[in-house]
Amino acid sequence: MRRALLLFGMAVAACLGFGGTDAAHAGETLDAVRARGFVNCGVSDGVIGFSLTDAKGNWAGLEVDVCRAVAAAVFGRADKVKFLPFNALQRFTALQSGEIDILARITTFTLKRDTSLGLSFAPPTFYTGQGVMVTAKLGVKSLNDLGGATFCIATGTTTELNLADYFRSHKMEYKPVVIQSIPERDDAFFAGRCDALTDDGSGLAATRTSHHATDAEYVILPEIISKEPLAEAYRKGDPQWGDIITWTVYALFQAEESGITQANVEAMKKSPNPEIQRMLGVDPGLGAALGLSEDWVVNIVKAVGNYGEIYERNVGMGSALKLPRGLNAQWTNGGLIYAIPLR
Repeated sequence: MRRALLLFGMAVAACLGFGGTDAAHAGETLDAVRARGFVNCGVSDGVIGFSLTDAKGNWAGLEVDVCRAVAAAVFGRADKVKFLPFNALQRFTALQSGEIDILARITTFTLKRDTSLGLSFAPPTFYTGQGVMVTAKLGVKSLNDLGGATFCIATGTTTELNLADYFRSHKMEYKPVVIQSIPERDDAFFAGRCDALTDDGSGLAATRTSHHATDAEYVILPEIISKEPLAEAYRKGDPQWGDIITWTVYALFQAEESGITQANVEAMKKSPNPEIQRMLGVDPGLGAALGLSEDWVVNIVKAVGNYGEIYERNVGMGSALKLPRGLNAQWTNGGLIYAIPLR
């Protein structure tokens, strides 16, 4: 009887994934990424602060750094990543087809995207909301003054639906000028093809900065008409790969909260704080749970810094955009950045 119960318990443990061999086995995406030797990362088609190349072809931006963090977690090196730019219409197909392993392109996490596209989302890495920008010459002070106006809009984005909802609820008319790529949309607006440009507030600031325009020339109106939690996406059906992306994001958040920086991460291994010891692999276990090395968080922070460092150099006060933290501050400072416990 005892032997039968023991065998039954072993079978249940195996089915639930408690056996060591099952826990250590890599998922399909991680196997493919390791065999290839790099992560394929989908990014924006040119948005300052989020993903943009310089004259030498070097990528920079918040979403670029998140992908580098994932590469550092998997390979121990942030350069083991290939960046592939997509417009809004191309991005989901690229991920669904397996052309990319992670979609870091500024993408709003919504119910329908999460349930109908075969994708899942990691925790949002940037919170913003949709706004509207106009030329100061138009003399407009409010979105409610734009009845009958033409709007430059990027097709395949949440901005189309949000703007339609706003004007319908306010019983106003407008004329959409729908354009596929963000650079073409922006060029159309600055060329005078539209009265107004609508995008996430951060996107409007990026557009104004990249076109060397001032806030005296181009005004972002005060209304925020939506919630836009921007998050990385991955294919459903591979929970281990999803866990790696998700916990990479949480590690960036927690590193900032714990005061772990690119400069002090090695020294912080000597911290007496047990949470930091677990996080940095001094007390092992977290890396094995993800199928990664125990120093995966150390590698991430060494490569790109913590979330606050990423934010500041790409979109914060150390960048051309100079966006305040606002909702993207740590929860301890009134923001929405909150890491689930790494334990």
